[in-house]
Amino acid sequence: MTDPADHDPTAQASPVSDRLFSPPEGPMPPVIWVLMVMCILPELALLGADLGLWGPRNLRGLVLQYGAFWAGLLDNWPPNYWGQPALMFLSYEFLHSGIWHMGLNMLTLVSLGRPLAAQLGQRKFLVLYIGSAIGGALVFAMYGPLAAPMVGASGALFGLAGALILALWWDTREWRLLILPIAGLIALNLIMYVAMNGMLAWQTHLGGFLAGAWVMGFFLIRDEERG
Repeated sequence: MTDPADHDPTAQASPVSDRLFSPPEGPMPPVIWVLMVMCILPELALLGADLGLWGPRNLRGLVLQYGAFWAGLLDNWPPNYWGQPALMFLSYEFLHSGIWHMGLNMLTLVSLGRPLAAQLGQRKFLVLYIGSAIGGALVFAMYGPLAAPMVGASGALFGLAGALILALWWDTREWRLLILPIAGLIALNLIMYVAMNGMLAWQTHLGGFLAGAWVMGFFLIRDEERG
């Protein structure tokens, strides 16, 4: 009888993807909780202002002016405060356009981030997450609109997806395990782009994905060199 593993590339995967794609055990890594709180609290504060519960009703607009990513600030726009053109590469990641936007991203953070944080360790995971967020902002700066604000954790989250996909391919060297998930993400972005009438920062998704895969590749190469 033929061993099913001969036809299932994931069945012979090395411990890297085997651990990442196994059901996570134990409590949620603290770094995931911290990132969730940093995203949830600002959105709850802005939602309360939107509903007139506290603060000015235009609080969301003011926060976007100071915390969103504005590609124009890398051109010739005057910043609202010193350091804004640099700080916005991270601050945008903790702001969202609404409760549903934030909620969906937090669910994705838990599902993708928990296994990565558990297996990479919290320091490496944080490097992966921040690197993906910066990578997403860089590509948005190059190909996104100058006058539109960009917010949301999706750049970092697409980086986590890129890291997971690369880890699976790294173990198996099966190109279909690389091509099929990427094709699925492209299709997802196309559907979202049409559904949102073009109001989708696909540039951020692309940049985050590439940055996350690059960071994960760096980790994997270093692990192999250490033996």
